[in-house]
Amino acid sequence: MKPEAGAPPSQWLAYARFLAYFTIGYNLVEGFASMGYGLSDGSIALFGFGADSFIEVGSALVVLWRLRDTGECATNRLGRERMATLSIGILFVWLPLGASIGAALQLGSHRHPVTTLPGLIIPSLSLGFMFWLWRAKRQTASALDSRTLRGDAACSLACIQLSAVLLAGSLVFLLAPSLWWADAVAALGLSAFIAKEGVSSIRAALDPNFSGGCGCH
Repeated sequence: MKPEAGAPPSQWLAYARFLAYFTIGYNLVEGFASMGYGLSDGSIALFGFGADSFIEVGSALVVLWRLRDTGECATNRLGRERMATLSIGILFVWLPLGASIGAALQLGSHRHPVTTLPGLIIPSLSLGFMFWLWRAKRQTASALDSRTLRGDAACSLACIQLSAVLLAGSLVFLLAPSLWWADAVAALGLSAFIAKEGVSSIRAALDPNFSGGCGCH
């Protein structure tokens, strides 16, 4: 289904929509599973990872909204690109705030997960799916020259990083249960990975010289 190099924009637009719908479906399942196990097992990092899945859903919905306008490059198209970039940036900022608060509460109460099994299985699966999505979204963003799609690809890259951090934190706790703080530290790591990208997207969208990466000037 992936267009070949040099394919017309209409095929890449259709592929971009497919990737967005796939992102929504996968991350809804991943999000509910992660948050459910996070609550039942007392894992703030896993719960925060699930919350990030809904950030991915929000980013994909922004992409679908952005792709509703596929006409000639004009002021309304640039406006959509700016608003979509700003929205994705804001989504990036929300998660670090919530995850940091949760991690601080966990460190203060000396809580730790009941089991690390979900924290090992879920991020392992996510690494495979998100790596494929990230590469596909990057290629699509390049083909369509869209900052919004690049931001959405950055969301998938952040999810890859979050999966790796969560997996590492779960492995540490599995091998050394006395390190009860590893889960909370992993949650703080999740926040640090995505905060910078969010601020960068917001600054780009608010820049008076924002061009949207769509050839509009």
